[in-house]
Amino acid sequence: MSGRTMHAISMKRQAKYVHSFDDLVSTTLRGDFNAVGWKRDLQGDFAEIVRKLRPEGNITTIEPEDLQELSLSEKGAQARETIVNDMALLTAHGADPVLNLIHSYDRDDSNAFFPTDVYSFHMDRSPVPTHTLLCTYHGRPSERLANARAMQKVRIPEIRARLRASHEGDDESFETYLSEHFYDLHYQPVAGARALSLGVGHLWKLSVDHPGSGVLPCVHRAPREKSGQPRLLLIC
Repeated sequence: MSGRTMHAISMKRQAKYVHSFDDLVSTTLRGDFNAVGWKRDLQGDFAEIVRKLRPEGNITTIEPEDLQELSLSEKGAQARETIVNDMALLTAHGADPVLNLIHSYDRDDSNAFFPTDVYSFHMDRSPVPTHTLLCTYHGRPSERLANARAMQKVRIPEIRARLRASHEGDDESFETYLSEHFYDLHYQPVAGARALSLGVGHLWKLSVDHPGSGVLPCVHRAPREKSGQPRLLLIC
């Protein structure tokens, strides 16, 4: 069996699509099955919404009332209705959805050797049981990586040695140091690994590392934004 075939099988085992919001939120993630997506072919002009929003910096939080104030075509209004409905569904489920217009995320320029920004493959961590829910309506979508094709960066000998050299404490405090600086959340693809796009319009539920979690955390990253094409992202 080729490496590409094994990679495809690994990715398929870790994620699946469902066809309703109820199925999305009721599907239990366990073991290495750590991502489920509500597959959709959304109708409407989301680009029109992006054009008419007024950015306030690299990342702008868009409130539902901001959307309602936009003067939109029929297709734009259709896209707006989808977003508002998604936010209502998530809120009713107990989530706290945030809609962001993203031109770029802050980058970790302080550490070129080991950047810890969201453009790096990483997992999310929480002190309480939760999931990451997200949907890209416009722009480049997020990507995920099969856990079997990802290596925790702090376990790579040459990287670990450089991090250890930057820390003056003992081995026990070094592990705390890695966690406090978020180094232990980041991963590097193994040779030949391919990322899988989460696609535009699909609403995803991704596993998060938390105490008592019985599922591998989903390794994912934000894409590099395409010039002149900001992302419209719903996340909670």
